[in-house]
Amino acid sequence: MKNNDIRRKRLLYGKLLTTITLCISLTLLVSTFIYYTYYIGVEKTQTFRSDLRDLTQTGKKVVNLAEVAQTLSFQLYRTSTISHLLFYNKPSIFEVTAAMSDLGNYLNSMPYIESIYVYNPNNDTVYISAAQGQSGVYNTQELEDTEIIQMLNHYQDYKTFTPIPRTYSIGEPKSEAVAVYTYLCYDAINWDRSINSAVIVNISAAWINKELANSNTFGSGKTYLLDDQDRFLSGDKLTLEKLSGDESSWIEHKVKARSAGYFTAPFKGQKSLVSYTSPDSLGWQYVRITPYHVITEQTNQIRNTTLLISLIILIFGIIISRMLSKRLYIPIDSIVSRMNSLEADKRNSMFTIRQNSLRNLVLGIKAPHSSRSSDFEQLSIAISLNEGYRLVLLRIDEYTTLRQERGSYLLPYKFAIMNIASEICSQTYQVESVDMNDDSVVMLLSSITSAEPLDTELIEVLLRQIRVACCDYLKIGLSLVYSPVSDNPELLNQIYSQGKEASKHRLFYGHGCLINAEKISELQHNLYSYPADSEKKLVDALTSGRPDEARSYFSGIMREMEHYPYHVLELTLSRVTLTIKRIIDNIKKLSSTAVDDMLKMPLLENYETMEELEEAFYNLFNNIQELQADKRSSKQSDLIRQINQKINQSYMNPSLSLNQIADELNLSPIYVSRLYKQQTMTAIVDVIMDVRMQEVCRLLTGSDLSVSDIADMTGFTSSSYLHRMFKRNFSITPIEYRRSNTRS
Repeated sequence: MKNNDIRRKRLLYGKLLTTITLCISLTLLVSTFIYYTYYIGVEKTQTFRSDLRDLTQTGKKVVNLAEVAQTLSFQLYRTSTISHLLFYNKPSIFEVTAAMSDLGNYLNSMPYIESIYVYNPNNDTVYISAAQGQSGVYNTQELEDTEIIQMLNHYQDYKTFTPIPRTYSIGEPKSEAVAVYTYLCYDAINWDRSINSAVIVNISAAWINKELANSNTFGSGKTYLLDDQDRFLSGDKLTLEKLSGDESSWIEHKVKARSAGYFTAPFKGQKSLVSYTSPDSLGWQYVRITPYHVITEQTNQIRNTTLLISLIILIFGIIISRMLSKRLYIPIDSIVSRMNSLEADKRNSMFTIRQNSLRNLVLGIKAPHSSRSSDFEQLSIAISLNEGYRLVLLRIDEYTTLRQERGSYLLPYKFAIMNIASEICSQTYQVESVDMNDDSVVMLLSSITSAEPLDTELIEVLLRQIRVACCDYLKIGLSLVYSPVSDNPELLNQIYSQGKEASKHRLFYGHGCLINAEKISELQHNLYSYPADSEKKLVDALTSGRPDEARSYFSGIMREMEHYPYHVLELTLSRVTLTIKRIIDNIKKLSSTAVDDMLKMPLLENYETMEELEEAFYNLFNNIQELQADKRSSKQSDLIRQINQKINQSYMNPSLSLNQIADELNLSPIYVSRLYKQQTMTAIVDVIMDVRMQEVCRLLTGSDLSVSDIADMTGFTSSSYLHRMFKRNFSITPIEYRRSNTRS
């Protein structure tokens, strides 16, 4: 007796110490997590506010310098000496000298200006005053900054007096890169909108970007610029940043045209904090990207230290607990051994006969009145069905998975469930349990004395204890259904059927639920009206490629079934399934590939909870959307091919245009233009001109036809129009092209 007391005390002390140790460790872990989450949020907010302040100041500086550049450009146009360079085809040497002197004065008085270009297209001359690089009078072929001529030739692509961030090279052989913000001021009032004159002001990026590149609270962040041309440029060098697909995606969807904010995202292979400003008056946004580990470095150190302390406490607590008690829990081998022992005892006893008799009684195979009390006594069945009884159905959750993983131990597990249930309830009621040879076990309860009622609250308490015990010791979940009290043995099979039907509502309540069969029976009185409108919206969402909306409508239809009998759910799901199957059949007819595996219809009997059923249908909806997206992509490719074919066949027709092609395809010109530009990155009118120019080059080198005849054959309305377009594309006339290729 004394040894047993010592053993019990040692177990008690061990459990208490282990519990205290676990509580301390858990408190530290929870506190660490809460404080860590809070301080991470504070650090991200502080970093964002600092970044936003710096970037906003830089944006204001850029806008101010844009106004300075505009004022300077107007002043240059009004300066008489410089206007000679802009509008005179052959200004005298004195006029050039005076104008260049004035340009130099402007440059020296404004140290933030990198260079000033004065461009006269009439004499193809650029007058340059620069702090570094070329400075003087040059024709366009002699310029080191070749990009400026391309910008002037396509000036329509740029807004006037909006800074254009760019980089050009100087020196020989163009070894030094100069980053500038370019401002265009031009005169283009000709009938063909060509430039008469232009003044270009290049402001040094070093002046504008002093704060942009250097104002960084943490020292490891890098600043970028998203300009009005949707280019993502580095803040210091103004070079185009190479981005991955994911980086381009979050810039497009989270930064572009958004109000100021911040978020975390991977950048250049590491998690980073992205802070960004709202678009300013220029349409620019400034983005500061700081590596996440820089922001959270100190907080991570505190977290790691706290976790280490918690781990040390936990280890020492467990060691001490083990020293005080070596047996805190019953070994699992002992449980399995007892299960096997129970199974062996069953084979060698009357247990099988007893189980069969009870099963036949529950299933109605054998009528209760035909079972004599002597038979019950012989089989050791102590329960009485004439003095009030309840039927409890214990249904195993995830039964299919259990059968696959522990198939050889399935019967012992069922017997263990029956033993646990009998052990818990036998102190209050007379108990008989029976394996129904499916995923359920039935338990019959009756009062030990006729004066004791079968209290509902007590029944629910006992059933919860059974559920917890099976989960703790067997790692098996149970959903439980209990029937109302009955004193009529003839109704036993009917009560079982009622409980079986009620257990199907586990689909709504989830695994581990406790169901009152009487309340489920009352649902028979609820009248159901099929939601045809929701079904129509579901079909529209699926056929329109909106799987998220389809999920919402499907879930709404299914979740409503909780308040109706189970057969209503079966009928409703059958109708919804039939509707979805018609959509799938249409996809199969139009699809050239095998899609049977992707579009397999989920079956209700394969799922135990509504979440599992919804997930199966959600996957089906996603597969439908993917197949529809592939189909739409194929249609777009066919349309691009048709457009190219029409251009190649009809380029010699002068009236060939976007509107004509759209009319022949019975489509909107706006839609055709946008689709073609998205798919090929080229406008249709440019493709028509390219095809015509290729044919003109072929006829110039391969025939003796005149330019006028070639113009008629290639869709140009006149030889002068061909001459102008040819020179714009190749910088030489058609005759010069023919001569140069003939000589070669």
